[in-house]
Amino acid sequence: MSAVEAIGVSRVFATAAGEVRAVDDVSLAVSPGELLAVTGPSGAGKTTLLNLLGGLDRPTAGRVELAGIDLGSLDEDALAELRRERLGYVFQSFGLIPVLSAAENVEVPLRLRRTPPAERDARVAEVLGLVGLADHAAQRPYELSGGQQQRVGIARALAASPQLLLADEPTGQLDSGTAATVMDLIGDLVHSQGVAAVVSTHDPALVSRADRVLELRDGRAVAIA
Repeated sequence: MSAVEAIGVSRVFATAAGEVRAVDDVSLAVSPGELLAVTGPSGAGKTTLLNLLGGLDRPTAGRVELAGIDLGSLDEDALAELRRERLGYVFQSFGLIPVLSAAENVEVPLRLRRTPPAERDARVAEVLGLVGLADHAAQRPYELSGGQQQRVGIARALAASPQLLLADEPTGQLDSGTAATVMDLIGDLVHSQGVAAVVSTHDPALVSRADRVLELRDGRAVAIA
């Protein structure tokens, strides 16, 4: 079974100038342990597609299924619970809480799930080790480099053992060398942890590191391979 599947998904926004089809009849499926890169120019619909896959927005037409569950069949409370239990997010702007240490940032999703303290501490140490930050657990975001902050963000996204990892331009604020390292890390973790991942990026060097690539243009899938 695919970890996530979109079937004929469209998202139309009404504007003063008329309707805008941000995503137009897109279908895709991503398996556990697979990294799909979504690429295309600015305004192609990459972020909108990720929002639909993560249940942050609802399609105008078509449907999204996560582990066989139709997201459109869920009310807002059930959808919030599903996101909390099954999804991990990595943000371009890192999205870390400044007053919390790296370890405290990583444990946020585990606290939301009310994971017991001993289990929570063990998992935080495990994922920080996976991203190479075991020795930086007590440092706050301002004490870390951009690449280290994004590693914390990745650790946080993986902390609750999600089935699907979504990353929207996760290397957009990093230099090219650090970006390549972070993308390699995401790929290694996806394969070793068996997580399905969808990553949006406009960087051709990063696209080459994905298992498959979906190219969007004006909201439509023009190529997938």
